[in-house]
Amino acid sequence: MIVGGGVIGLSIAWRAAQQGMRVVIADPAPGQGATHAAAGMLTPIAEAAYAEREIFALGQQSLLRYPAFAAELEQAAGLPTGFRQAGTLQVAYDSDDLAVLEELRALQDSFGAATCQLTARECREAEPMLDPSIRGGLLASDDGSLDPRLLATALLRAATTAGAWHVPQQVAEILTEPVTSAEVGASGPGAAGAGTNAAGADPGLGRASGVRFADGSELAAPAVVLAAGWESAGFAGLPAGCAPPVRPVKGQILRLRSTATMTAAGLPPGLLRRTVRGIVRGSSVYLVPRESGELVVGATQEELGADATVTAGGVWGLLRDARALVPGITELALAEVVAGLRPGTPDNAPLLGPAALPGLVLATGHFRAGVLLAPVTADTISRYLVTGQSDPLWAAFRPDRFPSAGARPRQRAATTQQAATQGAATQGAAR
Repeated sequence: MIVGGGVIGLSIAWRAAQQGMRVVIADPAPGQGATHAAAGMLTPIAEAAYAEREIFALGQQSLLRYPAFAAELEQAAGLPTGFRQAGTLQVAYDSDDLAVLEELRALQDSFGAATCQLTARECREAEPMLDPSIRGGLLASDDGSLDPRLLATALLRAATTAGAWHVPQQVAEILTEPVTSAEVGASGPGAAGAGTNAAGADPGLGRASGVRFADGSELAAPAVVLAAGWESAGFAGLPAGCAPPVRPVKGQILRLRSTATMTAAGLPPGLLRRTVRGIVRGSSVYLVPRESGELVVGATQEELGADATVTAGGVWGLLRDARALVPGITELALAEVVAGLRPGTPDNAPLLGPAALPGLVLATGHFRAGVLLAPVTADTISRYLVTGQSDPLWAAFRPDRFPSAGARPRQRAATTQQAATQGAATQGAAR
């Protein structure tokens, strides 16, 4: 039973169904949450941040899997994903921004990331539509991007084709039942459910045994995978201490489009060849081109709880900084503005693996990296469901790394003190 039909839940469903498991995906609107708002950057190098070495390593591992993952998915679904591996160009708008970029390069070097430093002229040769004021940049040539909306559609098609069953309902409650003496000590997704014998699992809590839907109907399952993004914290039925500590982090994002078939410079109608991430007077902004000519501009990072309101200030800030980097965007149509809610954790790293409640498996809290981490999450979680063996890649992302947190109401996800200090409406790198 997979609760949540974003890119994470759908990817797990596809891989698990491929391995012969009977899979049910519960979501009233697959792909319409954080996935719908995401830009689809595949940029572990450009996303490298202090204290996030483990996330960088996991992202690198997932990026290595993406070309084969996307090709297999497109063949299985008969649908495109928009996958491109054209690299990411990070640029600095002024001399102060260049100093920040140089610090970022030193950090990336310490992680073992491969980037190429470019002069201002080389940046404009790589992307002719950049503003002449650009002072310099870094090129991560292995980075990629895709369209998360296309990805979600293809994943749902591939999963159901492989035998997964989609239930278009909201899950209202996680069901539990006592663990029998015969089940204690069992492991894997058998009678006791995946995770019964996993480190941190507590048979005294009983075990997850299925779900109750919003219409009152129930479905039994020996393993329940919680992949509902920020809403994962709020399901009824979870014993005290078993709700994952996730919170909603708002991100506003724009989509610009052109009706032209080619620019005067011979570029795609979206003005850019590859993803451009910029630092503009201390603020971060990114521009992600699509083959269709769409240009995605994002994103704000706001600690406002479950508020998904689009604001004039958010739109203005994104357009201001994007125009500073690529003045030509003013000729594009403002096609869409949307706000999504990313699932953040206290350390902004995902929760992967068995929970304290036997039979409950967590695949949530991916924050800005849900699209990037979909392949590695799907591969490792589905393998665990089959074998009952935790993956070494989860070492830094185990759910039991945080103190126990009780269940919280769905509309009032907690905001950690660490997150609050980041500011209520900072511009951030986000997916």
